[in-house]
Amino acid sequence: MTTIDTPADTPADTPADTPAEHLRGLCGGAVHLPGDEAYDVLRTPWNLAADLRPAAVAVPRSAADVADVMHAALDAGLRVAPISTGHAAALLTLGSLDDVVVVRMSALTGVTVDPEARIARVEGGTLWQDVVEAAAEHGLAALHGSSPDVAVAGYCLGGGIGWYARKHGFAANSVAAVELVTPNGELLRVDADHHADLFWALRGGGGNFGVVTALEISLLPHADAYAGMLLWDREAAPEVLRAWAAWTQDAPEEVTTSFRVLSFPPLPELPPFLSGRQLVVIDGAVLADDRTAEELLAPLRALAPEMDTFARVPATAVTRIHMDPEGGAPSGADHTLLADLPEEAVQAFLTEVGPGTTTTLLAAELRQLGGALARRTESGGAVGAVDARFAAFFVGIAPTPEAYAAVRADAARVVAALEPWSAQRELPTFAEHADSARRCYDEADWARLRALRAQVDPGGRMRAGHVI
Repeated sequence: MTTIDTPADTPADTPADTPAEHLRGLCGGAVHLPGDEAYDVLRTPWNLAADLRPAAVAVPRSAADVADVMHAALDAGLRVAPISTGHAAALLTLGSLDDVVVVRMSALTGVTVDPEARIARVEGGTLWQDVVEAAAEHGLAALHGSSPDVAVAGYCLGGGIGWYARKHGFAANSVAAVELVTPNGELLRVDADHHADLFWALRGGGGNFGVVTALEISLLPHADAYAGMLLWDREAAPEVLRAWAAWTQDAPEEVTTSFRVLSFPPLPELPPFLSGRQLVVIDGAVLADDRTAEELLAPLRALAPEMDTFARVPATAVTRIHMDPEGGAPSGADHTLLADLPEEAVQAFLTEVGPGTTTTLLAAELRQLGGALARRTESGGAVGAVDARFAAFFVGIAPTPEAYAAVRADAARVVAALEPWSAQRELPTFAEHADSARRCYDEADWARLRALRAQVDPGGRMRAGHVI
């Protein structure tokens, strides 16, 4: 998301006695209310389908700015909702934002790498690609996701699974320390030895416990990976999906892949191999030497893809193999976790999005889980382990309210078709329902999170996407 530097705006249609007026002048003047010149630009999240209309938008440049905003919001009786990019902003539209100050973290960015300790200090609004490039200068990699312009903080607070996840686990568990402004305005640093309960909750519990101003994350000793994609026409979906589902049963933890059915509109800005086509893609990464990786991928390559980009690539290239849109897009989605993918589930999936079907979905994805993601560790965060074999995610482009409704309906239809094989769990970084938070945690973790939320934020001042 582009950072917008603006001076203090001249109030236009905003009444002078609104509670949000108490915030004017904070953040060096970068607090914007309805009617101000920059308000509409700054309230617009990465997901352009989410129409956010908060009481104010604040753009802090330091942790002290965040604390000032928190104190002023408390005095004015307002709640606070932090946003890095707003990929998951649809969750904030599920309730009124009339009494909410959106704290837009896009101006608080930066990365510092300690290559000896293999630690990166990441400011609260920093995007993953910036971290990946900084780490790569030292032959290191990070547990980023499948998009370069997702922010580190929001991703890690929700757990986060990317192309190294089956080997190294959730991104949240790579977090070594968190600096945040608590709901009472206190600047706090938490880690395994300081405020351990809060440290546990932040790593998977979302934005319920304060505004994260910086994180320290552990880096991986990977300068490169054997990564890329295999591509077929959608007519090959039945054969490829069945082969991939069987292949994943024995694939080692060094392999993390996804299977997708993609439907692209005929747009001139798309490359010819995508424009107007319905495709099947398997993509991901293998953390192994070339010979081992080639042996592992041989059964999939035997299916004769029309395009094969798997090769040894630098760590900086891995963020873009999924071809996720960058810079913002209007979208709607749905999600579930699958305990298994037997033949009946494969057939249900194909009936909804396979050859001969029509859908508004851009992508119907099954992402490989297991490995380190299935193992709970004592040092892990609130997301813990996930007892599921696949994450199912369905997303479409939604430039109008009518298109959004159609996409959500089509996505929900595929989720419903796969319900017999559901693990009855969701992951925070994929889930977009009002009641999703409850399905993201087991009974014990949910109870612990609720108790901590009541302790840290008894007045409910934090307005998170997934509300605990």
